[in-house]
Amino acid sequence: MTITLNLTVCSSILLSIHSNNGFRAGRICDAASNFVPADTIPPPLTSKQPGDWTPYRSRLEFETAEFLYKKVQMSAGDVDKLMHLWGLGLARHGDAPPFADHRDLYSTIDETPIGDVAWQSFSMKYGADADSPSDLTPWMDATYTTWFRDPRAIIRNMLGNPDFKNEMDYAPYREWKGQGESAIRQWRNVMSGDWAWDQADEIAKDPATHGSTFIPVILGSDKTTVSVATGQNDYYPLYASIGNVHNNVRRAHRNAVAVIGFLAIPKILQQQKKHSDDPRFRKFKKQLFHSSLSRILSSLKPAMSVPEVVQFGDGHFRRVVYGLGPYIADYPEQLVLGCVVQNWCAKCFAYPDKLDSGEGGLRSREVVDTLCDEVDSGVLWEEWGVISDVVPFTNDFPRADIHQLLAPDILHQVIKGAFKDHLVAWVEKYLEKEHGKTRAKAILDDIDHRIAAAPPFAGLRRFPQGRGFSQWTGDDSKALMKVYLPAIEGHVPQDIIRCFRAFLEFCYIVRQDIIAEDTLLQLSDCLGRFHRYRQIFQDTGIRFDGFSLPRQHALCHYSMLIRLFGAPNGICSSITESKHIKAVKEPWRRSSKFNALGQMLLTNQRLDKLAASRSDFTARRMLDDSYVSDHLAYLGTSSTSVDDDDDDGTNDHSQCDVKLARTHQRYRVRNIRALADELRVPDLSRLVRLFLFDQLLADDIHTSDNVPLSACPRFEGRIKIFNSAAASFYALSDPSGVGGMRHEHIRAAPSWRRGPARNDTVLVNTASEDGINGMEVSRVLCFFSFQHSRETFPCALVHWFKLIANEPNPDTGMWMVKPSFHADSSRELSIIHVDTIIRACHLLPIFDCDFAPDNLTLHNVLDIWPSFYVNRFVDHHAFEIAY
Repeated sequence: MTITLNLTVCSSILLSIHSNNGFRAGRICDAASNFVPADTIPPPLTSKQPGDWTPYRSRLEFETAEFLYKKVQMSAGDVDKLMHLWGLGLARHGDAPPFADHRDLYSTIDETPIGDVAWQSFSMKYGADADSPSDLTPWMDATYTTWFRDPRAIIRNMLGNPDFKNEMDYAPYREWKGQGESAIRQWRNVMSGDWAWDQADEIAKDPATHGSTFIPVILGSDKTTVSVATGQNDYYPLYASIGNVHNNVRRAHRNAVAVIGFLAIPKILQQQKKHSDDPRFRKFKKQLFHSSLSRILSSLKPAMSVPEVVQFGDGHFRRVVYGLGPYIADYPEQLVLGCVVQNWCAKCFAYPDKLDSGEGGLRSREVVDTLCDEVDSGVLWEEWGVISDVVPFTNDFPRADIHQLLAPDILHQVIKGAFKDHLVAWVEKYLEKEHGKTRAKAILDDIDHRIAAAPPFAGLRRFPQGRGFSQWTGDDSKALMKVYLPAIEGHVPQDIIRCFRAFLEFCYIVRQDIIAEDTLLQLSDCLGRFHRYRQIFQDTGIRFDGFSLPRQHALCHYSMLIRLFGAPNGICSSITESKHIKAVKEPWRRSSKFNALGQMLLTNQRLDKLAASRSDFTARRMLDDSYVSDHLAYLGTSSTSVDDDDDDGTNDHSQCDVKLARTHQRYRVRNIRALADELRVPDLSRLVRLFLFDQLLADDIHTSDNVPLSACPRFEGRIKIFNSAAASFYALSDPSGVGGMRHEHIRAAPSWRRGPARNDTVLVNTASEDGINGMEVSRVLCFFSFQHSRETFPCALVHWFKLIANEPNPDTGMWMVKPSFHADSSRELSIIHVDTIIRACHLLPIFDCDFAPDNLTLHNVLDIWPSFYVNRFVDHHAFEIAY
C-alpha cells in the first residue's frame, strides 16, 4: 500500500514523498543495514584528518597537479621544462618544485586512494557455427573488444560524493504549486516524474525493500569522431549518471556524468565493403551492442532486487535498490536500442508514412514480446517496425522496458532536427521556389546581413557571415534560434512567421527547468499551432509529401515523457555530447595518436581521481581559504575569518541584483559638468538633481515630476564612472551557477574591445501599467556613482524606449519598442538607481519588407534603426519574463 507524506517546503510548494506502509523511502541506516532515527548524526565520510593531503604533500602539490593535468592539459615535455625552471628558482633557497618531472606528477595522481575504478575489458566475436566455411567473411573471424569500468563502483562513488549532498533526491516525490483546490502538479527532476514513483511502487511489493532509496541509472551512448583529417577515428563511449542528482547538476557536468565504457565498433575494410549490407553483419552489430550493454551492467543486477548499503555524500548510510532509468540517445541510436526499423517511431507503432497523423499505440516490452511470439518476423518488420531477431539488453534486467525508457532528445529532435534540418532548410527552398535562385540568393544575403547586424548581448553567439556555414553544431543552432525570426520577417508569408513562433515557443517551454500542468497545456497549444501553420510548406510544394518525419513526430510524445521523467533538459543528449569533449576528444588530443584508446582510458581515470580528491578536500574544508590564508596557517598565524553564520544558504529568487563593476575608470572625467560634455547631455546636472529628489525627498504626493527644480538637492562633487555592471538573477533553465543564479555583464563603454562604443539595453522595474509586466526598456548611456549626504548612489544615465503597441506583435509574439523623444526631438533621458535594473535585454530591428542598408552593423543598429522587437528568445529567463 502506497502512503503519501505531504511536506510543505514553502508557502507555494507542496511535496508528496513516496512511502509504503509508513516507511518513507530513503530512510537512513547504519553500516550493518539497521534503520536508525532520522536525527542520528551521520558518521564521517573519511577517517582522514584536516591537513592530510594524501597522496600529495601539500595544497600546493594538489593544486599544481590539478592545474597542469586537468586545467591546461600540459604535455609531458612542458611539465618537465616547467619543473626544471621552477627548480632553478628554488635551488638558491634550498627548496624544490612540487614534482620532479611529469613521471612524478603522473605517479602521484595514480596513487590517489579514492575515486579509482579500474578499466576492464571483454571480447566477443561472431558465432559462425551455423555458417558454412564458404560463407565466412573476415569480419566473422575478427574479435571485438569492449572496455568498461564497473558501473556499480562508479555509481557508489557518485552517491558518496559530498558535492551532491544538497542537490540529491532520496525518494520519488510529487510536487504541487499553490494550495488547496487551486494547486497544480509540476515536474522538474527525474525523481519528480511518474516513472520513478511507479518504480518505487513496484519495488515496494517486496517488504524487504521498504525504506530503501531507489537509484535510477541513467545511461547514454553515441558514436563520436575525433579526427577526420587523419583518418576516420570513431569511438563509442557509454555514459552513466543517477536520477537522484538534480537536473542542473547533470547539465553543469559536475562529475554527475561518468564514462563507464567504450563499446566495440565492428567495421568492414574498404576492400570488403560488399559485405556491409550483409543482413548477418547488420544483425551482429546490433546484437553485439545489446550483449555488451548487458555484460557491462551485470554488476548492478543483484542490487536491483535485494537492497545493498551505501554511504551517501551527507555521511548517512542508506539501503539502495538500483534500476535502469532513462536512456539518452539520438534517433538512430534509439532505433538500435528499441530494435525498431528505420523511419519508424521508436516510441509508438505509428506507420512511417503516417507519422504526421499523430501517435500510434505505444510500444512496450509486453506488447513486443507478445507480437514476437505470435507474428512472423517478416510481418513484424513490415507491419509493426519490429526487428524480432535482436534481443534488447533491458530484457536481462527487472522492471526495465527500453521502449518506455527512451528519453526525449531536445538537441537532435528539436534544435538540430526540426529547426535547423527542417524549418531553416524549408525557408531557403521556399525562397528559391517563389523567387528563383538569383532573387532568392539576394534575399538570403539580406537575411544573413540582418542576423549579422543583431546587437551584441552577453552570451550571444555572433554570426558575422550570417547562417551560411557548412559545419553546424548544436550551439550554432541554439544561437541562430535566438535571432532568426525577425531576420526572415517580410521575406516570407505570415504563416511561416507564425509557424516559427509556435515552434520556438514549444522549444523554449520544453527546455524550462520546471514544467507545470498549465505549462503542458501551453506546450500542447504551441504544438497544435506549429502543426497548423507548417501546412504552408505543403501548400507551396516544399513538402508536397507531407510531414511524416520521425524527429518532428517525436514532439507528440513530449508531454507524456515530461510526466514520466520530469523536465527534459536534464536527460538530453546535449549532456552526453558535451561530455564527449572531456571524456573522448581532449584525451585523444593529448595522446600520441598511436593505440590512443589505452591512453584515453588512463587519462579519464586520472581525471576522476583528481575530481575525487577535490571533493574530498573540499568536504574536509581544506580548500575554503585563499592561498594567503593557507600559507599563514602553515606559519602558525591566522587570517581574518568570515562568519559563516550570516549566510542562511538560501536565495531570494524573486529579486535580481545589479552591482557596478569593482573598478571605476580612473582616466575618465570626474565631475558632472565634464561628463555632460563627454556624453553631449547639457542638462545632466538637472537630471542628477531630479534623481536626488526621488531618492531622498519623494513621497506619495511629491516626486521629481511635480516639483520645481529649485526644490531638488544640488550636487557639484566628484563622480566615478564605470564601464559595466553585473546583473545576478535566478535563471535555473539557463546555464547557471550555484543555486541557479545566473550572472551577466551590462556594458556602457565608450570603446568596446578597442572598437566602437557599446551601450546595452536593460529592463527597468518601473511598476508601470503601460510597460512589459511592470518593466520598461531603456538604453544605458553611462554607469556612474557619487556620494551625497554621506550616502553612495550607484546609478545609470539611460535613454528610454516606449512601447509601439499595448500588446506583443501577433505574428512574432514579441513586444515592439522605439526610442522615446520629447516634442523638441531631444532624447527622453533619466538617471536611475541601478537597483531598479532587472537585467539586460536584447533588441532586434523590425525590418518588415525593407532590406537592411549596407551601413547597418551591430555597432550602430541601436543608434540608427527606428523600431525594435524585445527579443524574448535570447535566453530562457527573458522568455519567461518578457511575454
